[in-house]
Amino acid sequence: MMRRIMRAILFLCALLWAHDLTAQESPDLIFRKSTDFKLLTPNDKLATYGIDDPLIDGLVCYYTAHEKGGVAGMFGVAEQTSEVSLSCNQHGPIKFKDKFSQGDSVFSERRSLLFKRMQIVRGCDVKRNILVYMVYSDRLIDGSPESSTSTVVITPWGGQGPAPRCGDFVRN
Repeated sequence: MMRRIMRAILFLCALLWAHDLTAQESPDLIFRKSTDFKLLTPNDKLATYGIDDPLIDGLVCYYTAHEKGGVAGMFGVAEQTSEVSLSCNQHGPIKFKDKFSQGDSVFSERRSLLFKRMQIVRGCDVKRNILVYMVYSDRLIDGSPESSTSTVVITPWGGQGPAPRCGDFVRN
């Protein structure tokens, strides 16, 4: 009986791991800085990554997350903290590729071996024509209230003409 339970748990872990590999593009590592020295194992680090919004051209989000070192970090089984900072910016003309719902996921990343994920979600302040991004961690049981928010005022770019309205692309 115990063997069956262990096999089921290992199968579930393999499925979750495989889903992480195929679900989306990896973020671009910008740089890492060590925060805590470990003699024989990897140091704790802060790492800054960049991701492009998959539905909106001309926009990039950067997030900084803690990466635990030590033995657990070395083998990829450390539970990472929930504190993540976020900054999103327009870097070119904004072009919406498709409609989206308020709170749609832009990026998701595993933060522990099981059941904890970091999520970056998108919304639109229709009244002010501002894109709003939020990063948070969720967990099957006992999620974290730690979060960070970033906004992007949609402005005209070069000779593009008037800026598009994000409200025109929000699915009701």
